[in-house]
Amino acid sequence: MSRRDQLIPLYAADIREKFGQDPDMELLRAVAIGLGPAIYNHDSARVSGSDPAELETVRRNFLIGKLGLPDNEALMAAIREVLETYGASQRNKYRVVVYYMLTRHFGKESVYL
Repeated sequence: MSRRDQLIPLYAADIREKFGQDPDMELLRAVAIGLGPAIYNHDSARVSGSDPAELETVRRNFLIGKLGLPDNEALMAAIREVLETYGASQRNKYRVVVYYMLTRHFGKESVYL
């Protein structure tokens, strides 16, 4: 079993526990693959909700760059909503889970599937 295959169940568990949703495993796997080796590095595998530069990176590189969304106020509001639902006390906010939830939020599953 690959390291990615070991991590995906952790991401799925977070989606179930923190967001109360059954994850689309095909989409979750595609998001994990899309992040490449970043999922294996402790720092890059997580999103810091308290770092404005990190939130800006998610907005610019993922929402605008990857998903092709137009730049507007709704992007940062969606990021904050996902992070708030994930939980302020939750230290390990997995990037895969955050990107998965943002992809679902904006209905951009077609980028991955």
